[in-house]
Amino acid sequence: MQLQTQRFNDALRHTGMIAILRGVRNAEAEAIGAALYDSGFRIIEVPLNSPDPLVSISALRKSLPADCIVGAGTVLKPAQVQQVKDAGGELIVMPHSDGAVIRAARDAGLYSAPGVATVTEAFAALDNGADVLKMFPAEQLGPQVVKAWRAVISRDIALLPVGGITPEGMAVFRAAGASGFGLGSALYTPGLSAEEVRQRAVAFVAAWKALG
Repeated sequence: MQLQTQRFNDALRHTGMIAILRGVRNAEAEAIGAALYDSGFRIIEVPLNSPDPLVSISALRKSLPADCIVGAGTVLKPAQVQQVKDAGGELIVMPHSDGAVIRAARDAGLYSAPGVATVTEAFAALDNGADVLKMFPAEQLGPQVVKAWRAVISRDIALLPVGGITPEGMAVFRAAGASGFGLGSALYTPGLSAEEVRQRAVAFVAAWKALG
């Protein structure tokens, strides 16, 4: 478990951000994935409520280098974990903290990032085997909650605010103790070209590096 988590943490440290490609179409997934990778991203998720998400996950996994972790978001049921694994996915991201889904990911040898909104949910998720904690929605929780959680949650557990994160908004969360971020519509929305995604990705990476 520690070795598995270490690989995820190594990928997260490279840039500190997870790219969320909600709505991506499989015909464009490889080009967008390449743009993100070239910009410095090393963790990419395709939410399962995207068109043909398993096909996109498979395409990304086959086309990107091994040091890039590819996975699924909006995973709601334990049965979906095996489907993601069969497609080549390595990461299970959830909007909630259902222990059954976390345990299914652990048993399948996949990383898990459950969504948590209270410290009680956070510790329950860790007890079930979560690798990192997705603080969702970040707009509602705010940096004050990150700071409060960080006082009781070990720094070797990554806290990742997700929801409404922009390049300009990262510093206050980072100062409060956030380990990284999940990036949605500020990075990718359906209809953007690979070059447009690259430009947004470069702006996020520059903002991350400026945090020191």
